[in-house]
Amino acid sequence: MKKVYYLKTCNTCSRILNDLNLPSDFELQDIKTNPLTAKQIEALKALAGSYEALFSRRAKLYKDMGLKDQTLTEKDYKHYLLDHYTFLSRPVIVIDDAIFIGSAKKTIESAKTVLHEN
Repeated sequence: MKKVYYLKTCNTCSRILNDLNLPSDFELQDIKTNPLTAKQIEALKALAGSYEALFSRRAKLYKDMGLKDQTLTEKDYKHYLLDHYTFLSRPVIVIDDAIFIGSAKKTIESAKTVLHEN
């Protein structure tokens, strides 16, 4: 599978997608207009190792809902990821069985390396 989960209105996602110059066989999913399904979240978790790895603590809702003051379980992370798109650390880039989560420079460089190997 070659897919990117991103937010169309996010400038960082747009910049990264332009920078990656993805081949035409990539599928792009705007998670705001086409929310993640439980099956997709489970598939991403299988690649990432946990729901927590997919979860963004930088989301405004994370603070607004007081989640930063709670101890969240994997079940909680899954619930919030399914509940609102803002909780997904984005972009999430899937290249076959490799997953790259978030916008950290090191993560994007790793994705570029794998992209150019294929």
